[in-house]
Amino acid sequence: MRLRLPEERPTEPPTGYKIARLALSHDGARAGFTGVSLGAALPYGVLDAAHCVYGRRHKAPHRRCDCGFHCLHERAAAEAFLCTGEHRGAALLEVTVLGAYIRFERGFRYARQRVRTATLRPCGCGARAAVLADAGWGRPGWRVVEGACGACVGKRMSLRLTEFARLAGEGLTVTAASPDSVPGTPAEAMGVPELVAEAALLQARLDLFQGELARLSEDEKG
Repeated sequence: MRLRLPEERPTEPPTGYKIARLALSHDGARAGFTGVSLGAALPYGVLDAAHCVYGRRHKAPHRRCDCGFHCLHERAAAEAFLCTGEHRGAALLEVTVLGAYIRFERGFRYARQRVRTATLRPCGCGARAAVLADAGWGRPGWRVVEGACGACVGKRMSLRLTEFARLAGEGLTVTAASPDSVPGTPAEAMGVPELVAEAALLQARLDLFQGELARLSEDEKG
């Protein structure tokens, strides 16, 4: 006898979290996302349906395949993936799980989704992201963009967060995380004790410099 998974009929669609790269079409007319693992070569929109990445004709998610959208139950679990080097430029997405889904211990694999919010990490310099700038790579027909501050964007192609949200449509909200809320950023790494110690070191160096300058002045007079 074949065992079947219990069916769920929630009163409201489940919420999940995932990370993805933000992407802009080559003509600048559309905005979307590209995954960071399975299916990364297939950009998707804010409201989209999953397809089997292996080209099979079955509907996603299929029990005997690993196709479909993927997300995690907990926000913190998704944020943990942003610590790896290859994912530092990715954004944290909050999604609504739509259609058929398969529940796992840590998350869902499902048929359709709506991306509600995209939260950008701080710029590489540690400042809050002000724009989305060309990341220097992409997919066929799509260029990947990432958060950057006004000082670091330089001459790269860039667009405002609100403009990306408008191009993506479907009520998407794009926000930039505060450096204070991201562990390991300069704003948190330099607390009051560290700043006091740094100031004391600078004062000691200044005293040494003034002493040497006074000695040289005395030698010249002599």
